[in-house]
Amino acid sequence: MKLTKLLASTLVGVSLLAGATVANAGEITVVSWGGAYTKSQVEAYHKPWMAATGNVIKSEDYNGGVAEIKAQVEAGNVSWDIVDVELSDAIRACDEGLLETIDASTLPAGADGTSAQDDFIEGTLHDCAVASIVWSTIFAYDKEKFPDAGPTTMADFFNVAKFPGKRGLRKGAKVNLEFALIADGVLAKDVYEVLATPEGVDRAFKKLDTIKGDVVWWEAGAQPPQLLADGEVSMTTAYNGRIFNAVAGEGKAFEIVWDGQVWDLDLWVIPKGTKNKELAMEFLKFSTATEQLAAQASYISYGPARKSSSSLVGKYHNKDIDMGPEMPTNPDNLKNAVQNNFNFWADNADQLNERFNAWLAG
Repeated sequence: MKLTKLLASTLVGVSLLAGATVANAGEITVVSWGGAYTKSQVEAYHKPWMAATGNVIKSEDYNGGVAEIKAQVEAGNVSWDIVDVELSDAIRACDEGLLETIDASTLPAGADGTSAQDDFIEGTLHDCAVASIVWSTIFAYDKEKFPDAGPTTMADFFNVAKFPGKRGLRKGAKVNLEFALIADGVLAKDVYEVLATPEGVDRAFKKLDTIKGDVVWWEAGAQPPQLLADGEVSMTTAYNGRIFNAVAGEGKAFEIVWDGQVWDLDLWVIPKGTKNKELAMEFLKFSTATEQLAAQASYISYGPARKSSSSLVGKYHNKDIDMGPEMPTNPDNLKNAVQNNFNFWADNADQLNERFNAWLAG
C-alpha cells in the first residue's frame, strides 16, 4: 500500500514537472559523498528528475568540508551547482557568504498539503540550506570476529583488551571527541557541556590516547564497510546507512551498535555564483519533495527530513526488510544518542582540528 501510494504520487509529480521544464534541458553538477549514499540519491532523485526534465546530472564525490566550495567561490570559478553537506558546514559556509540563500516558502508543500515550513522537521530548514536526511555516525563490528558476545557500548569500542583488534575512526576531531567522552563515562546529554571546557577537550584526547596505536584512519564514507570486509579492523565507526547497505545489500555479517550514536543532518546547498542557480534550485525542490525523500529511504537507512515522508517509508527496495527500525530516529536507537551540536562545531572546528592533527602527528 505504501509503495503503491509512493509510486502513484511520484508519477504525478514527474509528469507535471516534465511538461513544464523539458524544453529547457540543461546540465548541473551534483556533489555528494559517494558509495551507497550517492546511489540512493541517484535512484530516488537523479534518475526520475532527468527522466522528467531531460536535464543531465554530472555526479561528483567529495569528502566533506567547505574548503573546495570556498576555493571555487573566491576564485570566481564555481563548477559545483549543488552540494550535499553536513549541518555545521552549511552554517559556516552560509555565515562566510559562500552560499546562495534559499527561500523556504518556495519549496513544495508536503504530499498531504502541509506547507514546507511546517512539514520539514524542526531545525532542518536554514537560510542557505535544505535538509534531506537524518543520519548518524555509529560503530559497527564484524560478528565473525566476536561469535560469542560482541560489544554493546561505546566503552566497549575503546576496550581493546576485552575486544581485540584494530579500530577504524574517521580522520578528524568531529565525532571522535564525542565518542571518547561517552566511552569515558559522560552521559550523551552532557557531552557538549563537557567538551566546551578545556578540561573536557583534554579528557577526550586522553581517552583517544588509549586506542591511538590500534587505529586505522578513514576519510571517505565507503571505507569503513570495506575495512571490516577486508578484516583490517574488527570494529569501526561508520555512517549507519553504509553498514546497513553492506548487510542488506551485500550479505555482510556486520552489527550496528547504536549506543552513543551521534546523529546529524545532511542538507543541500548551492554555492554562490553558480551559473546554473535556477536549475540547481529546481533539482533541490524536486529532490526534497515528500515522495523523493521517502523513496530514498527504501535504498538506505537514513530518515527523511519531512514529516509527510514518514508514512510512506516501507520496505527495503528489493528485500523484505522493514526500514523503520533501521532509522537513526527509531526510539530504540535514540536511548543514549547525541545530536550533533552544529553551533559548537561551526565555532570550534578549526581549532579542534588543528589540535587533532597535532595529536595525530605527535
